Amino acid sequence: MSIHPFAGKPVRPEDRINIGQLVSDYFLKSPDVSLAAEKVTFGTSGHRGSSTKKSFNEQHIVAICQAIAEYRQQQSITGPLFIGKDTHALSEPAFASAISVLIANDINVVVQADAFSGKGFTPTPVISRLIISHNNSESDNLADGIVITPSHNPPSDGGIKYNPPHGGPAEGEITKQIETRANEIIAANLTAVKRVDYQQALQSSLLAKQDFITHYVSQLEQVIDMQAIAKAGVSIGVDPLGGSGIDYWPVIAKQYGLNVTLVNEVVDGSFAFMPLDKDGKIRMDCSSKYAMAGLIAMKDDFDISVGNDPDFDRHGIVTPSGGLMNPNHYLAVAIHYLMTHRNWPDSCKIGKTLVSSSLIDRVAAQVSRPLSEVPVGFKWFVDGLADSSYAFGGEESAGASFLSRDASTWTTDKDGFILALLAAEIIAVTGKDPYQYYLELAKELGKPCYGRVEAVASFAQKQVLTALSEDDVSATTLAGDEITEILSHAAGNNAAIGGVKVVTANGWFAARPSGTEEIYKIYAESFIDEAHLQTIISEAQVIVSAAFTKAGL
Repeated sequence: MSIHPFAGKPVRPEDRINIGQLVSDYFLKSPDVSLAAEKVTFGTSGHRGSSTKKSFNEQHIVAICQAIAEYRQQQSITGPLFIGKDTHALSEPAFASAISVLIANDINVVVQADAFSGKGFTPTPVISRLIISHNNSESDNLADGIVITPSHNPPSDGGIKYNPPHGGPAEGEITKQIETRANEIIAANLTAVKRVDYQQALQSSLLAKQDFITHYVSQLEQVIDMQAIAKAGVSIGVDPLGGSGIDYWPVIAKQYGLNVTLVNEVVDGSFAFMPLDKDGKIRMDCSSKYAMAGLIAMKDDFDISVGNDPDFDRHGIVTPSGGLMNPNHYLAVAIHYLMTHRNWPDSCKIGKTLVSSSLIDRVAAQVSRPLSEVPVGFKWFVDGLADSSYAFGGEESAGASFLSRDASTWTTDKDGFILALLAAEIIAVTGKDPYQYYLELAKELGKPCYGRVEAVASFAQKQVLTALSEDDVSATTLAGDEITEILSHAAGNNAAIGGVKVVTANGWFAARPSGTEEIYKIYAESFIDEAHLQTIISEAQVIVSAAFTKAGL
């Protein structure tokens, strides 16, 4: 993909969204669920869409919440439902719609104390922590949760995701049931939806308010060595990117005596303060050097700088020595540090997605810890984090979580706070920033070159790619090296990867179709050099094209 000429530069007037129009469309436009683009569709992180395109409207939300209420009843989930919202413009109306349905279904709903003041935003990891904390103490009255967020998507988008009692992203079979039922409800003109007037819902005894901030922040020392950070006086620059954790950082700083500077305190549903992303769109992607341009420009002002996406389940790490870190490089550093500075059982696994860097494999071998490679999606780490058999679960898109210091479960969803604070802990304990730490790892274990490309693919081609197996790849070498493995299922759990991964001693590629767009993606890595990486990518494209030709496409 070519880089937009305005990438990394301030938003122009023509880039801004019309919030009034967006919210009007949310209430006034009706989706046609016979059209794929307007149906409820759950991806790896819930249902997302835009009200203007009729893919995220009030009908979607009330139908999804009714479907969740019915699922809870079927599963005998009788505890509270914790619900949070991020700072996207559509999150506020969707939050109100959701509450009116949940209360009507006699569900005990718990919200952040100031959720109805125009603030009261709640990060994804906080909802996960609330669910886990409740269920650890009340095993017969299980809680679950909803987060109203489209994550790092553009300002025009809205989103909703469901976290069942394990606290993490709902599994595919759960989201499929919710998705199917929600579309049935919409197709039947919402006759199955139970709903009360919003003002009536606010007065209901079923609605409770709780200080989520204090609950979460007071427990952070269970997972991060906050005393070490405070004692070392690590200076931390924080850019919440206008996201839901903005009110958490001042409380964290005050409670633990940390030297934190909030470099951006703006909350604006249009996100007009953001630099444009690589494609010229407004996108709060904390792993993008273009979206993070403002914080990168301040890299020499702090010992470490951190950013998060709007629902705070991702992290961006900026160091004076290396700027914005590649997410794969930071994952390797975090894993190595944790495995050598936590007293966790040797049997605890390191979880990674199959398109994450193989530097993680080499780190796992060096520290003698079992590695579990799973398909793309954080949901594959949930069970392992829940029963503490996984010490760490991380994915290439800058999302991760890990166990508490005593090896108990912290969250079963991605937590951008703890990955950001871990970077400060690494400096405090080792005297090295994470990029310096990475350079030492790379010198010892090999320096990876990582890349990702996209190509147009028809529906039929995507089906072929999803069904690829070892027998469909005739090549025996890749970029001059013998192919040692051809995988269609992840080694860690034998789940289908929805594509293929081809591995050699010096590199690999994985090809898989997009779940939402008419494209396929190639992820690749070389431990030789950039030229070798490009050769891997080129040959990967040939291998995929050959599979399409073999299928007559």
